[in-house]
Amino acid sequence: MRRRLLAAVPAIALSLAVSACGDGASRAPFAESRAPPALTSRFYPPQGWAWGYVKNGQATVQRYGVAAPSVAPRATILVLPGYGESAEKWFETVTDLTRQGFSVWVLERQGQGGSERLTPWRDLGHVDSFDPDVATVKALVRTVIRPRGDTPLVVLGHGEGGLIALRAAQTGLPMEALVLSAPTFGLKSLPRPRADFARFTPALRALRLGWVRSPDQQGWRRDAPDGAVQALTHDVTRGKVQAAWMLANPDLRMGGRSLGWFAAFFDASEAAAQDARKVAVPVLLLNGEQDGVATAGPQAQLCHAMKACMQVRYPKAGHDLHMESDSVRNAWLAEVTTFATPRKPIPTPVRQG
Repeated sequence: MRRRLLAAVPAIALSLAVSACGDGASRAPFAESRAPPALTSRFYPPQGWAWGYVKNGQATVQRYGVAAPSVAPRATILVLPGYGESAEKWFETVTDLTRQGFSVWVLERQGQGGSERLTPWRDLGHVDSFDPDVATVKALVRTVIRPRGDTPLVVLGHGEGGLIALRAAQTGLPMEALVLSAPTFGLKSLPRPRADFARFTPALRALRLGWVRSPDQQGWRRDAPDGAVQALTHDVTRGKVQAAWMLANPDLRMGGRSLGWFAAFFDASEAAAQDARKVAVPVLLLNGEQDGVATAGPQAQLCHAMKACMQVRYPKAGHDLHMESDSVRNAWLAEVTTFATPRKPIPTPVRQG
């Protein structure tokens, strides 16, 4: 494998130089987005929504957004989106949460949404490690959000954002509670067996070729299937939201993952499993039984290993619980808001949603 990678270096370098001259060459963070004309107002920015940037040390710049309720907040909720998601996809949910009295922050992950990119290909999902994501979460809380004692902080992580949220809790981020929505600790679809990555990842990292796109991962396409077609949600309207924002705002477009991204994901998921007992706060794990993205086994195993974790399953839900049909989404939202409100200690059973 190392020999094949070395032979490919000249071609890869030429490809990089050519691509850097194209429209996707900009790595810079992106703030204001244009609302897609195809969407109704419920998917537009929440009232009072404001954008900002946060940079931690030598890490890339990450974009965040915030909206506050019209009254004193019951709690502060920090949302960490899943793979490829921008904050815009969460606007409807942020509006619902602020209407119920929560202050809501959405921190986009490194290399996606309006955050700075690590490669000249803006639509390539690439990171070298998930550790900078975890560090930036802590920096945002410490230097920007600065939660007060009378306004507890609740972290809500979706998909791979759930993995980041869990690692932040395991490594000491102070919070009142942790909500994991369809957390991705294992992937149902991989470009090659996980054992293969263990063999060639050291060579990729030594040669700094982690940014190579995995062969099965395509770039952003105008005709790519939307969330409903991919079975991420059963709601046809909500399934079109992310595609609409990306169509209207080229800087938000995301395609498939790099080989380095997969290696970083495996590193983080293994660390999360090893440190499961280090989570000291109550955890609510929500998942859909029709989730085609995240594997259910690691979710159940981690929840069982944690000190205070309650799992709620939705038999008729896909991966994107926050974008699901009203029957599921309303139940999901009720679980989130109840859990995020200062409360009594929770039990730890598994029940059907």
